[in-house]
Amino acid sequence: MLRKLPLHLALLLLTQCSKCKNDPRPADPVSQLPPVTQTGANTFGCLVNGQAYTPQGNNGTSNFAVLYEPGPTGANLNLLTYRITSNGRQYLNLSCGPVTQARTYSLSIPVTEGTAGYADTSRPRPCDSYESNQAPSYRKGTLTLTRLDLQARIIAGTFELTLAQPGCDTIRITQGRFDKKL
Repeated sequence: MLRKLPLHLALLLLTQCSKCKNDPRPADPVSQLPPVTQTGANTFGCLVNGQAYTPQGNNGTSNFAVLYEPGPTGANLNLLTYRITSNGRQYLNLSCGPVTQARTYSLSIPVTEGTAGYADTSRPRPCDSYESNQAPSYRKGTLTLTRLDLQARIIAGTFELTLAQPGCDTIRITQGRFDKKL
């Protein structure tokens, strides 16, 4: 029995060390996004073709801006974001108007209530830019304002979007959320 003790200890040590390896499963992309809130938390995030997109980096301007510009028939709303990565820069912008209340606005073509654009400098031309007014192109999506509180100066919502153009991969933007103090 004493002769087998070192063997058992060695096996026990090996089984414990095998748990020290990094978990090979990547983190769930949705878990890398900020939570959906309506408190003015200054957050933005979405999945772009299944990969987490959150604003990051600094080029001298804010990497997440919400412009709410009132007019006589409602406001123009613009969400502007960018992220700087080791591969390049990505830009995502959403616009709609006239905005008069918290509700769902169409981002689809033909342009009626809103527009959207996406650019990624790491992609080859002409597939590096999906501009909403570029022809021929495809755009379908919605932006839902879940809170538009001008007294508290909070605007929050969710969005989803599909962009495509001939000869290029389709860009699918899902699980979009934003929450901003104006």
